[in-house]
Amino acid sequence: MPGTFSKECVMTELRPSDFAAIIGIDWADKTHAICLKIPGLDTCEIAELAHTPEAIDDWACALKERFPNGTIAVALEQKKGPLLYALLKYDHLVLYPVHPMTAAKYRQTWAPSRAKDDPTDAQFLLELLERHHDRLHAWTPQSKSIRQLGQLVEMRRRLVGDKVRITNRLTAALKNYYPLVLGLFDQKDTIIFCDFLDTWPSLKQAKHARQDTLIRFFKAHNAQYETTNRDRIDRIKKATALTCDEGVIMPNRLLAGALVAQLRTTILSIQTFDQNIQELYEEHADAPIFDSLPGAAKTYAPRLLAAFGEDRDRYQCADEILQYAGIAPVIERSGQKCWTHWRYSCPKFLRQSFVEWAGQSIRFSFWASAYYQMQKERGKSHQVAIRALAFKWIRILFRCWKNRTPYDESVYLKALQKRRSPLLENIAGNP
Repeated sequence: MPGTFSKECVMTELRPSDFAAIIGIDWADKTHAICLKIPGLDTCEIAELAHTPEAIDDWACALKERFPNGTIAVALEQKKGPLLYALLKYDHLVLYPVHPMTAAKYRQTWAPSRAKDDPTDAQFLLELLERHHDRLHAWTPQSKSIRQLGQLVEMRRRLVGDKVRITNRLTAALKNYYPLVLGLFDQKDTIIFCDFLDTWPSLKQAKHARQDTLIRFFKAHNAQYETTNRDRIDRIKKATALTCDEGVIMPNRLLAGALVAQLRTTILSIQTFDQNIQELYEEHADAPIFDSLPGAAKTYAPRLLAAFGEDRDRYQCADEILQYAGIAPVIERSGQKCWTHWRYSCPKFLRQSFVEWAGQSIRFSFWASAYYQMQKERGKSHQVAIRALAFKWIRILFRCWKNRTPYDESVYLKALQKRRSPLLENIAGNP
């Protein structure tokens, strides 16, 4: 096909025959298996590609020289990752991400023995693109800011998980030799908690601290309530050591010190991520839409914006994002049996974002709280009720996003009233 296409101009109606070549890549950490086919020919070329920037660049440039007047379709089991990032900079390559589950099911269809090797997997990916191109979509990146925001919010969530795990380990170590300090602070994942343990890593050292030194410490960390600080100091002075056995104290103190260092680094890293996320989020034109959502605030609003993106043609209806996010239930029928279950194959962080925000919205939205209570009264578990609420929220948010209109609780309540929704009775009963 004459001419070249930029990634922003790739049309979904392109057929395999429109490309100069079709390639399937089975990626790996060190070596990628490649299967190449020229449309119209029956033979395939099998090769290996080392996973180095230099090797990938040489290979991509060689393809450009070999097919100077056409584009090349590439199927790979990645929607993100180093190989995809490396190939994105070449305009003559059109990337078609294939879901790993799709590739695995296709492989099992033609290899029921479950035998697996990389060149065969590359050939299967090529066949998927060649025979089922209408079900695959070319990868079209969104704006740099949205891609940055999407990665930042997901990485931040992982750091929060790390913080929880480190805090739990630190708590377990302190219980073995220094339980008093756990009762002095309501929150353990804080800088003041880390600084206290760095300054007084054992009860013996804390008891030797002067009263005015402790008061200055608490005030320096914005702990200004004198009654609380005096109570803390009294508890320290009156405390009895859990154990005096250095065989227990020394190892646990060393472990606690190491964990405090990790916790401090993680807390500060989360703060850095929060700053960058907020700057990117506030610059986006759609920020007012997500700011208007009850309970979204600074934590969930950027995550929801990254989930929807900025391409209004990305989803044609709310059902598409419900299915993609794994919120829509899966209904299976066989003979006289019918059952519903959770959708397993979906972006887990995306689903987590919607579900967590739905749970938070109960505290800030009248109808959301009433709907949740209605589900509970019907015998639904907490998780099922929250997922049902997330289902409704996505439909509402999709319309707001599509129309570029901030959410208005009063408008939605009027809509419920207009169609005489039974939800209004619950709202009236739970003002």
